[in-house]
Amino acid sequence: MVVGAPLAGAAAGAPPAPAAAPATRTGQDGQGAALPLVFGLPLVGDAVENRRRWEPLLVALSSALRRPVTVFSAFQYDTLAHAVQAGRIDFTLLSGRMALDAVIDGPMQVVAQVRRRRDPRQVEHRALLLGRIKDGPATLDAVLQDPGRWRIARGDRRSVSGFIVPQSELLLPHGIDIETSFKAETVGNHQDNALAVANGDADVATSNSTDFERFQTLFPAEAGRLRVLWTSLPTPPAQIVVRRGLPADQQAALRRVLLDYGQAPGAEAERAVLRGLQADLGYESADDGALLEAARMQRDLALRHARLAQWVSEDARANRIAKVEREYQAQVRRLGSTTRD
Repeated sequence: MVVGAPLAGAAAGAPPAPAAAPATRTGQDGQGAALPLVFGLPLVGDAVENRRRWEPLLVALSSALRRPVTVFSAFQYDTLAHAVQAGRIDFTLLSGRMALDAVIDGPMQVVAQVRRRRDPRQVEHRALLLGRIKDGPATLDAVLQDPGRWRIARGDRRSVSGFIVPQSELLLPHGIDIETSFKAETVGNHQDNALAVANGDADVATSNSTDFERFQTLFPAEAGRLRVLWTSLPTPPAQIVVRRGLPADQQAALRRVLLDYGQAPGAEAERAVLRGLQADLGYESADDGALLEAARMQRDLALRHARLAQWVSEDARANRIAKVEREYQAQVRRLGSTTRD
């Protein structure tokens, strides 16, 4: 993307070649021209509409960094995760397990995160379990008492609200495994999963409060067929992660644009962009320590699995639990060591 020109973009799932070149370490090609930065488009709803929502912010970032920006669109978590791990993505918005993997095992670091509401009277971002009003489960108890009666549409294993939180906070405490206890399962994004329930292709679906608000706007008739069966505790915010090899001055400029975007008096157009990105309050500075909560959630989920699973012996169970704890403590040390004052 060049400011004043249409937004450029990599083909969905295809490696954006300019970003994969070693020259991105300096930001220039052999003739001194600025090479594109590659933004990994988050996996939220329709890719074309999602890209349109991000475009104004990406234009502002391109202008501030004086580098074109291209968009890498992926339709699956694996595709985006592989691109991140291979160093083909310069910056993106990730949450939970994906952000943790990108920092602990990959080339990324946290520079900012979505600012969450501090007023307890306002609704935080929460995971949801949706059901169909007609011929679906009438209550949460109907799901918990007989999960084998129902078909579930859920998120990828790395999705915080689509898998991790419902599994850890709701289902496993009742002895239910989201992957094996239901009559049938499908895996998709929040929009597709909600549509599956509304159209009778599934009986319950995992989602989150912000995505469901968007769904109600885009698909009012279908949303009218759904009810919220369960609401989680507030979930951690998503993080903006940046490739560590990106020059420090460019990382600082990127962070500065994110933190300032929509904050100036009269910046109503920018604030409208942020609302479209489900970041109404904008972004705040953060570092790798922001992922400590995600690490704890992963640890808790792994421990619940270990305690409920069948093992050949109690020693095997104890060894698995000990390994989970060791891995978690190593993550805590790694994330804590990068926390900025």
